[in-house]
Amino acid sequence: MFKIKTYNSIAPKGLQVFENNSYMLNESDNPDGILLRSFNLHDESIAQSVKAIARAGVGVNNIPVKELSDQGVVVFNTPGANANAVKELVLLSLFVSSRNFLPAIEWTNTLKIDNSTSIPSQVESGKKQFVGNEIRGKRFGVIGVGAIGVLVANDALALGMDVVAYDPFISVNTAWQLSSNVQRAHNMDEIFSTCDYITLHVPLTDKTRNIIDEAAIGKMKTGVRLLNFSRAELVNVEHLQDALEKEKISNYITDFPTEKLLKMKNVITIPHLGASTVEAEENCAFMAASTLKQYLETGNIQHSVNFPNVYLPFTRLSRVTVAHKNIPNMVGQITAVLAQYEMNIANMLNSSKDLWAYTIIDLDSKAEHKDSIIQKLLTIDGIKKVRIIENER
Repeated sequence: MFKIKTYNSIAPKGLQVFENNSYMLNESDNPDGILLRSFNLHDESIAQSVKAIARAGVGVNNIPVKELSDQGVVVFNTPGANANAVKELVLLSLFVSSRNFLPAIEWTNTLKIDNSTSIPSQVESGKKQFVGNEIRGKRFGVIGVGAIGVLVANDALALGMDVVAYDPFISVNTAWQLSSNVQRAHNMDEIFSTCDYITLHVPLTDKTRNIIDEAAIGKMKTGVRLLNFSRAELVNVEHLQDALEKEKISNYITDFPTEKLLKMKNVITIPHLGASTVEAEENCAFMAASTLKQYLETGNIQHSVNFPNVYLPFTRLSRVTVAHKNIPNMVGQITAVLAQYEMNIANMLNSSKDLWAYTIIDLDSKAEHKDSIIQKLLTIDGIKKVRIIENER
């Protein structure tokens, strides 16, 4: 019986994943897994029983990943589950940035019924101030071609835009999805200097923080329109403000409002609505619950932010999983312990990710002396968590 604790309101589609006799929801203070959305876990005491935490969303700022890694707890997120929702908002912002859509609506709402001038007459005389541009034929730069960027690039191409993308770390799966008509930029400067519109779809790291700064803006075409639906910190706000005042950047649309941005001209801030659709919430909940369930039942890891993705079909009688530091001779020490208990290894897989590694060992027999084996393995320096899973199928 696995015990799951949930925070926030999780979409029913996600909770249905646990609707069988092997799971209990929110009925124990010692859960095996945690499922959440944006709840802040940094101030929570996390039980030693927790083996994995899954977030129904992409960012994991609300989860103490480093501390959990030190305990061998696997942290999952849901990359791509909300990609279509974010893509649609980006495309909407393309049109909004080009057609003076919001100022026009605000102006229309100020019109007054006047006996001397009809509303249609006022509209016809005032609409010229909101003349915009069409996006068809314009050059659109996509920085970051992950789950969201690839959808944005393909759909912008279908709208008749000239699309160029930059991502030195593009995955094989994404490359297969990207239209062959999307041009490849060899560096960001190529996008900065040639594009009429630029959209950001990269994670926030030390290398990407403030990638849109004075130097980058200086290389851009005058009148460029900038979209940011990734992270606020990708753009240097002071340098952005200067560029907006000088009309180097026509407008800036972002999903991350701040006090400074709210006071700036030609900035449209959206209250973090990128993933706020019924469909996205359902997709994220289902994906998070499914990866958590898979890990608890088989030990396989998919979409982890701290441990390597590892998949080995669970066809043998029992499985040993070990979360450990990525240091030499770990596999040898693990197998030596199993040899002491005369356990025959049928299959094995080891993989690493930065500081951490994960080993799966399948056995041809039921693991006798399970608790003793676990305790023995935990005495090895660098091993953080050990599980022995019996195959019930």
